[in-house]
Amino acid sequence: MRVHTILTSAIFLLLASLPSPARSASVVRRSTLCRGDSIAVEDASGDVLVSPSGNFSCGFYKVATNAYTLAVWFARSADATVAWTANRDAPVNGKGSRAVFRRTDGSLVLQDFDGHVSWMTNTSGTPADRVMLLDTGNLVVSDAGGSILWQSFDWPTDTLLPYQPITRYKRLVSASAKGLPYSGYYNFYFDSNNILNLIYDGPEVSSNYWPDPFKQWWQNNRTAYNSSRYGSLDRYGAFTASDHTWFNASDVGDAGVMRRLTLDYDGNLRLYSLDDVDGTWHATWVALPRQCDVHGICGPYGVCSYLPELACSCPEGFVPSDASDWSKGCRRREFYDVRCGEPVYFAEMPGFDFWGFDFNYTPGLTMETCRKICLDDRDCQAFGYRMGTGECYPKITLWNGRAPDIVKQNIFLKVPTRIKGLKPAVLEFHGHACTVHERNATSVGSSYFEHVRGNKINFVYFYSFLAAAFVVEAIFIAVGYLFVFRADPAPSGRDEEG
Repeated sequence: MRVHTILTSAIFLLLASLPSPARSASVVRRSTLCRGDSIAVEDASGDVLVSPSGNFSCGFYKVATNAYTLAVWFARSADATVAWTANRDAPVNGKGSRAVFRRTDGSLVLQDFDGHVSWMTNTSGTPADRVMLLDTGNLVVSDAGGSILWQSFDWPTDTLLPYQPITRYKRLVSASAKGLPYSGYYNFYFDSNNILNLIYDGPEVSSNYWPDPFKQWWQNNRTAYNSSRYGSLDRYGAFTASDHTWFNASDVGDAGVMRRLTLDYDGNLRLYSLDDVDGTWHATWVALPRQCDVHGICGPYGVCSYLPELACSCPEGFVPSDASDWSKGCRRREFYDVRCGEPVYFAEMPGFDFWGFDFNYTPGLTMETCRKICLDDRDCQAFGYRMGTGECYPKITLWNGRAPDIVKQNIFLKVPTRIKGLKPAVLEFHGHACTVHERNATSVGSSYFEHVRGNKINFVYFYSFLAAAFVVEAIFIAVGYLFVFRADPAPSGRDEEG
């Protein structure tokens, strides 16, 4: 009985002395950085700035294995959606990097592991006193009196928060791909005519696609007669701008809903509302209901269509440039040089169009005359022809392929006769930023393997803990037995008999 009691006490003391796994990692949540304060990347999961309401957090945000950005994110969203990033195109190392509010000059500085400054505020030499994260999601550097000397609202990335303005010198730039922070090719900005635009600004071509590029600004209910170039979203879900751009969230009027206006990686501008029950986002407004109206989405020579889901395909005589990346479009299956006299023919694409990049436009022509114009010009890649009006528009490059609403419009693509009849190729691309199918497909990627790796690490720690506990427990048991046998030896046979 005494042995059992001692063993029980030993085990209890052992377990009581071990630290709780839930408390083993230190968590530092603060609202302010004073001069000389810093945040280390090794403490990314625990050391963060938190807004007074707890709706936003700021700190190191993991974007890839051993790669971090300094970011502001929605603390109540299930996926910790990022609202702003300081160093989106230059992530820092996962070891040794720090965000420092310098005591010497009042700058907030992001240092990489080797001390290299990856990013900093322009507050050197100012009376900067503190760094704070406001309830609006705005990260600010202010003086002792509260006057703002620098703010993240002046440097948006791909998202606007309520009351964060878009102005002449500010623009949203999309991410390059889902889950990556790097700058992409889509921009939301005020153009030189003071009109808010969405533009595909790629390495080869640029083209505006919203508002409707086929219309003049007054036909799109916009006005160029403004000089303020100002637009913002209010907390009720209404967006208004100086060029008469305006739109509302489908749940407009509820000031308690958290919202964001984001230029997604697929080039579409969407207004989102947060479900405060499960922390998920719901699109409550979208600039382009037809995703194929976004320029550049299928790359050069690519054609966007619905089968019935969104898909990119290559026309006759073309193959995918990169089957793993639909944005790189298509290339010719075989090289040909019309200058060498190689015979060509024109593959008809009924009801399709490649928007823009016409090098000529002539109405009232027969289709044969239009065909000859393209055939005789070595730079002509295809020609469009509209039945009935005889509109002819030869094209020098082919981008933004899609099936428009004009059913009497056809494209005739110049291809070598030797490859006539080869089946067009379909690119491996379905969906866009709001499609459940795509979200499920892309989730089993690098993040999945990182998740598995993280679980393996957790199991290593768990089994190590069990092994250590077993060893210590064995020591207690051994000591207990020695103590029992020495303190209370078993009676001898002589005592039993007498």
